[in-house]
Amino acid sequence: YGGMGLDFSYNIAVAEELGNIRCGGVTMAIGVQAGMATPALTRFGSHELKKQFLVPTIAGDFVACLGVSEPGAGSDVANIKTTAVRKGDEYVINGGKMWITSGSQADWMCLLANTSEGPPHRNKSLICLPMNLPGIHIAKKIDKLGMRSSDTAQIFFEDVRVPCRNLIGEEGKGFTYQMLQFQEERLWGVATALKPMESIIQETVEYTRQRKVFGQPVLHNQTVHFRLAELATEVELLRSLLHRAVALYVEGNDVTKFASMAKLKAGRLTREVTDSCLQFWGGMGFTSEVLVSRFYRDLRLMSIGGGTDETMLSIICKYMDILPRK
Repeated sequence: YGGMGLDFSYNIAVAEELGNIRCGGVTMAIGVQAGMATPALTRFGSHELKKQFLVPTIAGDFVACLGVSEPGAGSDVANIKTTAVRKGDEYVINGGKMWITSGSQADWMCLLANTSEGPPHRNKSLICLPMNLPGIHIAKKIDKLGMRSSDTAQIFFEDVRVPCRNLIGEEGKGFTYQMLQFQEERLWGVATALKPMESIIQETVEYTRQRKVFGQPVLHNQTVHFRLAELATEVELLRSLLHRAVALYVEGNDVTKFASMAKLKAGRLTREVTDSCLQFWGGMGFTSEVLVSRFYRDLRLMSIGGGTDETMLSIICKYMDILPRK
């Protein structure tokens, strides 16, 4: 279908390199296209659906978005309210989605909706939804603290009709498909954060070497250079965890625990790195003229998007048998 047929380790190599882009919103848009809106279609979609949606998406002719989050259901995917009711050979969709990356310009959405009244983990399905259908309303492009170049939309559906053949895989398996995809999404997110943290630390080293306070470079204070050394060590430890998880995943293992641990650590470490380094920039760090202030805003999303820190902790606890698995 136009892809290179490589294993997931190559996705991570690309994700790490994309971290060199000095703007988190660009990397995130690519990540949604390549690793969030398309994996379920790739794995479980029919040949016809792949020809219609996957081929032009891989080619870059279509922009894709992922329709999971809602105002009352972000990390709590099981609680989504959007419905897709089967009527004849069509689904009729009603509800709305929130925080949809690329939502204002997407050609199609990988939509998660309730297709029955059954248990919340078995009543959901994924549907390829063309975004030019009647009844789809782009309410607004959301004004955000960070990732400001990213097109993030709120979208409503009012009696939107889509053919039943647009169903990805089996009806009722949408939640399961989405959970499988989350492993890759979270590992991708971790990979994209490594280079920005390295860049921030290195730029802080260079700035504090030049900036003098009380007659000496700021960098010469033991508090400063020890802290930067600690942060660089933490980044390398996170990279090692990521690479271990990816190697196990490529071998076919369930890495939900390790992916959750890496996502948790990345969320906390990006906050720690950007906050500590911004402090060493002094007044310049509080301006919009330096990279550290942009990443201070952009990387704050790491602890929220794709599953909050608290959600990661809950998953880790379940895999440690601290809490019962559902």
